[in-house]
Amino acid sequence: MTRSVPPEVVTFGETMAALRAHGALRLGGSLGLSVAGAESNVAIGLARLGHRVRWAGRVGADELGALVLRTLRAEGVDTTHAVTDDAGRPTGLLMTEPRLGTLTRVSYYRTGSAGSAVAPADVLPALADGPRILHLTGITPALSPTAADAALTAAATAHEAGITVCLDINHRSRLWTADRARTALRPMLAHIDLLIASEDELPLVLARPGVDEPEAVRGVLAEGVGEVVVKRGARGATAFTADGATDRAARQVDAVDLVGAGDAFVAGYLSGLLDGADVPARLHRAVTTSAFAVATRGDWEGLPARDELDLFDQPDGTTIR
Repeated sequence: MTRSVPPEVVTFGETMAALRAHGALRLGGSLGLSVAGAESNVAIGLARLGHRVRWAGRVGADELGALVLRTLRAEGVDTTHAVTDDAGRPTGLLMTEPRLGTLTRVSYYRTGSAGSAVAPADVLPALADGPRILHLTGITPALSPTAADAALTAAATAHEAGITVCLDINHRSRLWTADRARTALRPMLAHIDLLIASEDELPLVLARPGVDEPEAVRGVLAEGVGEVVVKRGARGATAFTADGATDRAARQVDAVDLVGAGDAFVAGYLSGLLDGADVPARLHRAVTTSAFAVATRGDWEGLPARDELDLFDQPDGTTIR
């Protein structure tokens, strides 16, 4: 990527090496090696759709860190602001194992990792040339106090500079409790323009969590967030603005692997936003990219290129020659 051309989107977080099992880990067998991270999944999805994307973060000075950076660069993601840790912290690791149908169990090995040590000084330079969107997730603040500071500082800096700030709550209960998540995410809300959440995640940004969805959405919009998108899995998604709600059904597809579907949805939605599409068109692209993700194995490997977005509109059995 040409460094003189500013990115459209900047994102940061922890990208780990990913070991994927074909069966129960306790039974042994072969493991496939790749990389995974919510923010980098979105970055790859956007890059494949033709957008200029920058990923910032920290990796270990090890072979797995080299794999992360090599993979992102190969996918067209700008890594010029990625930091290789010089304090001996390793690149994080996750392992996935299929357990029942599309149910997948994920085990994390990220305590004390290079990615968890990300700090404001690592990410603010990545915003200096004025991207259109800063994309964040609720995973990064869960990693460490410095990572939480980086997320809040980046959101405030971007918002003040007129950059659209997107937050995908993306709660990971194995990283922190709902109460800890609420404490960290609530202060970020003042700087968020676009909030994306699953149905059970909206309470994590509310002062009073015990309310129904309509009241929760009204509360978030009243705090200055311009748009709230609720992901409903196989039932599609709903986008809420001050003008009302827009629903979109999910694409019908045989699900193979649900991991990464939410990140694919975000990539599609942000792509539509960058293209100037209206809310229904953004939702259409989001459920389409999500369908590609669930129809293939891996967090990001099956994400579509722009010229593949209409493949779902082809008749069954079509061969493209």
